[in-house]
Amino acid sequence: MRLILASSSRYRTAMLARLRVPFEAISPDVDETPRPGEHPAELALRLSAAKADAVAARHPGALLIGSDQVATVDGDPIGKPGNPERARAQLRRLSGRTVEFHSALCVTDGRRREIADVVTWCRFRELDDAAIDAYLRLEEPYDTAGSAKAESLGIVLMEEIRSDDPTAIVGLPLIALTGMLRSFGFDPLREAK
Repeated sequence: MRLILASSSRYRTAMLARLRVPFEAISPDVDETPRPGEHPAELALRLSAAKADAVAARHPGALLIGSDQVATVDGDPIGKPGNPERARAQLRRLSGRTVEFHSALCVTDGRRREIADVVTWCRFRELDDAAIDAYLRLEEPYDTAGSAKAESLGIVLMEEIRSDDPTAIVGLPLIALTGMLRSFGFDPLREAK
């Protein structure tokens, strides 16, 4: 069965490569604008399905994986900062706070669909400007929601991370994903190379 990751994210591509299964990564070209009043979890689930469906329409017969992650603090979505100034402002806001990450998944074969939202809670330690500036200089996390790459140096910004799936924080929850793939008859252990 042909496996396609509907994503242009290098992080998700690297995560799926950990399973050692053959796959393609194809950009879904989906508008990620939130709808008015849309809850962050709903947004993540909607976008993961939209990404999978967009690529499935162009590749019938394939097994598609769509994923999206939305970070929130006090119910407000936190996007990718894009530049050092916004990253600095994000990290100041997150200092001493708990951020909720919704890592949504959608797996579809074009006929049937499974979706899931895996939540991760990250408690940031109190951050002073020197720590923030050092982190931004060393990591440059401008393409990461919340400006914190917990899979690398961003871990030093944390006091605690809680989740049922330690891979969810990177944006592709592999525990949930492998279960979903098996339900479609794609067993990563049998397909691994």
